[in-house]
Amino acid sequence: MPETRMEKFLAESRPEQTGRHGKKPLAAIMAMIAGLAAAFFTASCGPQSDRALIEELMERVGGWAEERDAESILGVLAEDYADFEGRDKASMRTFLQDYFGRFRGIVIHLLATRIDEIKEGRASIRTEMAISSGSAEFFRKLVRFSADNYRFQFQLGKVGADWKFKSAQWEWISLDRLFPESRAVLKKIWPRT
Repeated sequence: MPETRMEKFLAESRPEQTGRHGKKPLAAIMAMIAGLAAAFFTASCGPQSDRALIEELMERVGGWAEERDAESILGVLAEDYADFEGRDKASMRTFLQDYFGRFRGIVIHLLATRIDEIKEGRASIRTEMAISSGSAEFFRKLVRFSADNYRFQFQLGKVGADWKFKSAQWEWISLDRLFPESRAVLKKIWPRT
């Protein structure tokens, strides 16, 4: 009776035999099974949810700001972007360059992001951040005092598979006005705040 490929493979994979590189075929089978399981797991996860994509975007933008990477930040602004002070995408370039020129060693702690709505390729979010710059960050840790806290309100639009910022508004806020989840994060950074 003719053997199938799998039967032939299993028959040739007896534990006492060794493979081409001196490894036991059983180990090769186990590695193959692990690889197939990993491939299945990765494929079954599917694409990220919009919520996860937006949260990841906020993390990336915070990192770009710390790196003073204006071009990456500008890359996630929609072509029709406008902020609450009337800046469009082109004037945001000047604003970011000026900001990065005035402050060295920017440190951003993303505190909390609340996604208020995601609907038909549009999203409305509020994000709170603690922002300071190099020497101020060291001093504030020394005296256990928080950075400047800001609440950002963003409107996002989906362009293809990517989320882009369509509008932004921000304000400085006091510790007592922070979201409870933001205060919890701050307590981990500066325990006596």
